[in-house]
Amino acid sequence: MALARKEAGIAYALMLFSLIGVCGVQHFYMGKIFRGFLWLITFGLLGVGLFIDLFTIPAQVRKVNRG
Repeated sequence: MALARKEAGIAYALMLFSLIGVCGVQHFYMGKIFRGFLWLITFGLLGVGLFIDLFTIPAQVRKVNRG
């Protein structure tokens, strides 16, 4: 059973609409449950993780889609 491909645009939209990414919803979408909870309890690593995500989401999505 093939998993649905993830899209960077959806990950960015989730980050934008989930309190500007501090809830980690973009990571839950990509199947990164631990990282999602980490963002949730640390408010996006106090904003630093959010800044990093702005530039790395396309690479993260490509990695998730490769399997």
